Amino acid sequence: MERYKRQIKLKEVGENGQKLINDSKVLVVGVGGLGCAILPYLISAGIGKIGIADGDLVEISNLSRQVIFNESSVGLYKVDEALNSLKNLNSESEIVKYQNYITNKNILKIFNLYDIIIDATDSLELRYLINDACVVLDKPFIYGSVHKYQGQVSTFNYKNGPTYRCLYPNQNAVIENCDEGGVMGTTVGLIGMIQANELMKLILKKGDNLSGKLLLYDVLNNKQEIYNFSKNKNILVDKSQFSSHLNNEINNISFNEALSFKNSIFLDVRELNEIPKIVKNDFINIPLSELKEKINLLNNKTWIMIFCQTGKRSILAKRILFDNNFVKLKLINEGAKEINQLIKK
Repeated sequence: MERYKRQIKLKEVGENGQKLINDSKVLVVGVGGLGCAILPYLISAGIGKIGIADGDLVEISNLSRQVIFNESSVGLYKVDEALNSLKNLNSESEIVKYQNYITNKNILKIFNLYDIIIDATDSLELRYLINDACVVLDKPFIYGSVHKYQGQVSTFNYKNGPTYRCLYPNQNAVIENCDEGGVMGTTVGLIGMIQANELMKLILKKGDNLSGKLLLYDVLNNKQEIYNFSKNKNILVDKSQFSSHLNNEINNISFNEALSFKNSIFLDVRELNEIPKIVKNDFINIPLSELKEKINLLNNKTWIMIFCQTGKRSILAKRILFDNNFVKLKLINEGAKEINQLIKK
């Protein structure tokens, strides 16, 4: 604990808090100005697993504010250069790079691997996608954006709290980005640091976080304001935007592969009178015909391995579960008879 002794001395952290930090898994979407301010402090604080996602290459115009890059980084992938810069800061942290853009086809698969998402992007379209994926997966995300000398920070979807769409329901709005409006590197750095600080408070469950609050910071005039906003229960997420992802990514797996998933359950959607009857602690039998009525018996935070006899009912069961905010789903290749034989071996 020598590395972290200064923060461990804080009564809000201590050794238990440091363990929470070390056990945390955080994804930073965007390795631009905000991401470059956020990442060094997260890895230095001891975040156990950090994902970095960005498909961009480093440009010379980035260097004035994206301070983890240098002149030799120009023309290379940001995630590669970020990994090279960060890995020497803390060898105890795991860094995972995603050298591709986040889309509706990969977002749920990637986000599922992390506890908290940090939005460090400058794309309005992507921000709405991040919001919707976090709502579907029940994950909080920390938002930050910068326009000239002003920045905004908030925490969305924390414990089913207000979302980005509650604050900005108009997805078709037009905003000016950094290329068009300009930005100071110090402004981006400050807002990124506030995002990083919000993350630490969420992990430690200490202090007053920005859920339901929008922090506005004007660095030119040294003004700070906080606006409160509420959850709009009438705003629903369009889950169909992720359907192509589910068709591609939630693939069939073998029974033996399914056994490697910890804390999972096997859902048998055959009728109760069908044989063979499989009685096992982690198996539950809910017929497809009763699934909608008994869906409350299932936990949407647990991996659910679905099987029947031929696979046809499993596919229908997966659709029902997904429509009810279940995304941790796998279809078993084998039917009930084959599974029963494998169990007996």
